[in-house]
Amino acid sequence: MTDSRLPVTLLTGFLGAGKSTLLNKILSQTGKEKIAVIVNEFGEVGLDHDLIEATDEEVVLLSSGCLCCSMRDDLSKTLADLIERRTRGTLEFDRVVIETTGLADPAPIRQTLLRDYYLARATRMDGVVTMVDASNGKATLDAQFEAVSQAATADLLLISKTDIATPKATSALRRRLEKLNPTAEILNVAEAVEDPKRLWGLSALRRNADATQALNWLTRAPSAAAPSDPLVNLSGFAPTKLVRKFSPHDARIESASITLETPLEDTIFDHWLDTLVALKGPDLLRVKGIVFLKGLKTPFVFHGVQHIFDRPESLNNWPDGDTTSRIVVIARDMTNPELQRSLDMLRATAAPKQKEVFPGWKDLEVRSQN
Repeated sequence: MTDSRLPVTLLTGFLGAGKSTLLNKILSQTGKEKIAVIVNEFGEVGLDHDLIEATDEEVVLLSSGCLCCSMRDDLSKTLADLIERRTRGTLEFDRVVIETTGLADPAPIRQTLLRDYYLARATRMDGVVTMVDASNGKATLDAQFEAVSQAATADLLLISKTDIATPKATSALRRRLEKLNPTAEILNVAEAVEDPKRLWGLSALRRNADATQALNWLTRAPSAAAPSDPLVNLSGFAPTKLVRKFSPHDARIESASITLETPLEDTIFDHWLDTLVALKGPDLLRVKGIVFLKGLKTPFVFHGVQHIFDRPESLNNWPDGDTTSRIVVIARDMTNPELQRSLDMLRATAAPKQKEVFPGWKDLEVRSQN
């Protein structure tokens, strides 16, 4: 079944990371997808005037066919207005990019898309892209915990300004980002400009996702720049090795993961997630996974930030014979032993009946047949 919801990408990164420069380069490319960019003010994007074709009170149309929208009201109203104008045929675009201010926490924006009834049905989060400045990134991560949180919650990390940073500084920053976020792919910004498609389709929470896309969403693929064991991101498969101490801010972010070869009891999964959210909800930067439950023919992907969870999606093209559940948790102010103890609950053989905190998974099999 084709997913007709409008894909939304969140572009974040601390002040001076180069978000505007990246957007100008992406928007200038003709013959590609038409993109609608939402920003607080047009001036913050620093649009290249050569790109501008026409303007009205709220929208700047670009020669590439893309457009830029000023967020004069709250995000829900701005995005709903864009979608309605697209439906009427007065605007044409294929996807939306929301550029955040440098200090923005991505979590409230994700929650806006899920809590708004209209937007929850019309849009889907396609991914969070966080830019980090290779020249000033170390100092920013040391001084600003918001920047650390932005890096930890990303689906894709882009390192900018490598042309003015030393190779040693860039390599050190990459290692630091790898520790902060064990699942996100890390690219130099030039790689994204050369192939903008690498910015899209980052989340496996879509109806046409396949097994490869789902696994890439959970584990960082090895690269020539940073070769590694493909199982290095899953707890217990590779020894951890601390190269050097980072900022105390980094120590506030911990991640843990688990793999379980046999399908889970639904009560066990519900009990684990209910307990985790109840105890640490505000500090859950990301909880995501591929889960097999007894009684379901196919696995599903799930994702949550704090206490808000996306609707789970079935993976209908999953290969036969693999019933391994894979779950990753990235949390703030929660030690790794605490995270591991939480995941140990999933190894239990029984769990008490209770009110479900994660309703919706039982409808997956029904939706997958439609």
